[in-house]
Amino acid sequence: MTTVARAVLDVLSRAGVRTAFGLPGVHNLAFWRDSGPGSPRLVVVRHEQTAAYAADGLARATGGLGAALTTTGPGAANALAAFGEAAASHSPVLLVASEISTRLARPGVVRGVLHESRDQAAIFEPLAKAVYRPRTPEDAVRAVVAAVEVARSCPRGPSYVDIPTDVLDQEIELDLRPAEPLRTTPDPDAVDRAVAAITAAPRVVIWAGGGVVEADGVAELAFLAEHLDAPVVTTFAARGVLPPGHPLLVDLPPHEPEIAAYVADADLLLAVGTAFDGSTTRNWSMPRPPVLVSVNVSEADLTKNYPPDVAVLGDARLVLAELADRLDRRDRGSPDLAGVLGRTWERLRGDAAGGPALAVLDAVNVAVSTSGATVVVDMAIPGYWYGGYGRVEGTRRLQYPIGWGTLGFALPASIGAAVERDRPVLAICGDGGFMYAVGELAVLRQEALPVTVLVVDDGGYGMLRYDQTRAGDEHRGVDLFRPDFAALGASFGIPVTVVRGGVDGLEAALSDALIARAPRMVVLEAALTPPRTTSPRWAD
Repeated sequence: MTTVARAVLDVLSRAGVRTAFGLPGVHNLAFWRDSGPGSPRLVVVRHEQTAAYAADGLARATGGLGAALTTTGPGAANALAAFGEAAASHSPVLLVASEISTRLARPGVVRGVLHESRDQAAIFEPLAKAVYRPRTPEDAVRAVVAAVEVARSCPRGPSYVDIPTDVLDQEIELDLRPAEPLRTTPDPDAVDRAVAAITAAPRVVIWAGGGVVEADGVAELAFLAEHLDAPVVTTFAARGVLPPGHPLLVDLPPHEPEIAAYVADADLLLAVGTAFDGSTTRNWSMPRPPVLVSVNVSEADLTKNYPPDVAVLGDARLVLAELADRLDRRDRGSPDLAGVLGRTWERLRGDAAGGPALAVLDAVNVAVSTSGATVVVDMAIPGYWYGGYGRVEGTRRLQYPIGWGTLGFALPASIGAAVERDRPVLAICGDGGFMYAVGELAVLRQEALPVTVLVVDDGGYGMLRYDQTRAGDEHRGVDLFRPDFAALGASFGIPVTVVRGGVDGLEAALSDALIARAPRMVVLEAALTPPRTTSPRWAD
């Protein structure tokens, strides 16, 4: 016999969760009381939104399940924005929240119990893959098992369970283990059509999305690209599927006009594991080759944006392997990919927007490469530059909240990315978004996490300031009072280096901080122009 709270923790452990994130509250203290040997370590964060962001960060870094625990009512609601980011980015996150006691609840009536809502779970239903409202001990444990299975099944996404506080305390005798997710086998006729279309196309470009990473199909993607001599364009979620310098890697985003033209000039686009979202395709205005073959594990994502000529519903890894097995090898040579890339990089370095930003990225790239760091970026101008143009040396080495676009992601998500301590983490923030979760510096310090926070301080919301300038409007609401960041970091016991007057010293400051594998801050005082991956510059 064990309590429901302990049984829930045991289910998480059996699902491979070694660390869960949460905030204790009056209704969910049973989790902390009953945790112990064999259960996940519970990391206490300073805001429930961080609990879900950190779970997301861990899921993106490891490919495993991220788990968050919150208390009832406002505690659960505080996690909603981060839960939405997990939904938009297909992160396997499980949020378990407490609910008011069944002894006090009355169906259809809000009595005014502490933290009571009319329907707490309903807040999450538009975003969750699944929502569960168990009200008995047995149902509670079974719901958590089901929620784990749903979150981990492809296409992945977050699930939600709420459990009444008195049920958490009740004893139960159940020993359940979540089933491992199954792979979706493609239909042979669909693969036949894809093989025929690719065989008939003289020039093929591959468009790789996050589904390739989700399916652990990176090796199969690289093999097929080399087999077909097909250049590979990646979405933000798939950055790192080919190593930097690979002769078939298109290491620039398709928002740059030279890259868009290069892709459009192909005879066939083989899209694997992507939904062609608006941010990547400039709201579907991107020109595309005349023939599109799409592979996706989600039936909806196969057809909802660019209707394909051939649609293959199936696991990316399985489909890529089968295509490679059935297609003839090609040695035709990719038409001047190196030349296109070289000219585009040269143009960017010479223009007023790209030059200063790429000088910052040069310093970041060296420090990240030297330390082997994972990079977590915010929805901020420096984050946009690294997300689209930074050097990413492997899958799961970049976390970018482009799914829902949640400002304030980087610092709290870095907690989850760093908690396994297998590599240091660099969180790239603007001064505005950094303040969303500044209290989490205490978590970095308390847990001694190997996180370096790079704050690029331009005095406010730089992206919005750019929008106002471009529209000819006055700057209103975008210029912010900021704290003394060096003193702020020091107050948490975190060493801070400030870089002023350019990028001299930035590379050394970041390298020293990341190699230390301890909480550090680097503040760069700089104002950057956003890249073409941001919507105000799509038409540039």
